[in-house]
Amino acid sequence: MIRMIAKRLLFGLLTLFVVSIVIFLATQALPGDAARAILGQEATEARLEALRRQLHLDDPIAVQYGSWIGGILTLDLGDSFAAGLPVAEYLGPRVTNSAWLLLFAALLATPLALLVGAYSALRRDRFADHAASIGTLILAAIPEFAVGIVLILLFSTGWLQLFPPVFGGGAGAVWTYPDQLVLPVVALAIAVSPPIVRMMRASMIEVLESDYVQQARLKGLPERTVIWRHAAPNAIGPVAQVVALQLAWLAGGVVAIEYLFRYPGIGLALMDAIDTRDLPIIQAVALLIAGIYILVNLLADVVGLAANPKVRVSAR
Repeated sequence: MIRMIAKRLLFGLLTLFVVSIVIFLATQALPGDAARAILGQEATEARLEALRRQLHLDDPIAVQYGSWIGGILTLDLGDSFAAGLPVAEYLGPRVTNSAWLLLFAALLATPLALLVGAYSALRRDRFADHAASIGTLILAAIPEFAVGIVLILLFSTGWLQLFPPVFGGGAGAVWTYPDQLVLPVVALAIAVSPPIVRMMRASMIEVLESDYVQQARLKGLPERTVIWRHAAPNAIGPVAQVVALQLAWLAGGVVAIEYLFRYPGIGLALMDAIDTRDLPIIQAVALLIAGIYILVNLLADVVGLAANPKVRVSAR
C-alpha cells in the first residue's frame, strides 16, 4: 500500500511538471501584449520596451520558464502585472472564497446524490428509477454555466426574484451572505451530482443482489436494517472514488460558475487575468487547479484501494 502511494505520488509530481510546461507555453501563446495591456493603447514604443525589460518579457522562453518554476519551488509566485501585488497576497483571499464555495457544494451534492442513487436502486424499474435515470442523463449533458443561467432565469428574474443573480458581498466572509451563495452552490452541486447518482444506483443494485444481503433477509432482519446496516455501507465504498473524482472536477468547473455569478474566487481571478493578460496570475491559478486535481485523484486511488480489498490485493 505504501509503495503504491509513493509510486502514485511520484507520477503525480511528474504529471504536474509536464502540466507546468504546458501552462507556461499556453500563456506565451496568448494573443496580445502584456505590456500594452498594462500601459494602454496610447503607450509609446519606448515605454513598452522598458516595461518588457522590467518584467523580463523579452527574455528567452527557457529563461522565463526557469525563473518561474524556480520561484514556485521557493514559494515565490512573482507579482501580478495588473494589481502590482505579490501573486500569493492577491490570490490568498480568493483561494479561501473558492474553498468555501467548493465545500458548500460538496456538502450539498454528495449526501443528496447518494440518497437519490440509493432510492433509485430500491425502486428499480419503477417510475422514480426511470425519472432519476432520465434526469441525471439530461443534467450530465448540460454544461455547468448553462445550469447557472437557467437558475438565474428561474430564481432571479421575472416574478420569482428569490436570490440575487450575481454575488455582491462586501468586505465580510463570503459565508456571511447565504442568499448570494445559493445559486452558485446549487449550480455546482447539480453539475457534479449525476455521475454520483448513477454510480450509487449501480453499486446499490449489485449489493442488494449479493449473497450476504440475501442471507440477512433470510435471517428475518427488518428491511430497513438490511438496507442501512448491510447494503448501504458496502455500496458506498466503490462510489467513494467517483465522489472524489467529481470533487476534483469542481476545482476546474468552478471557473465558469464564478465568472457567471461574479463570485470573488480563483475562477473570476483567472478570467479577469486573461482579459488583462496578467501572466503570473494565469500561470499560478492554472497550476493550482492542476495540482488540486492531481492530489484529489491520488486520494481517490487510495480511497478506492482501501474500500476494495480485491483491487488492493491486485495492485501489489
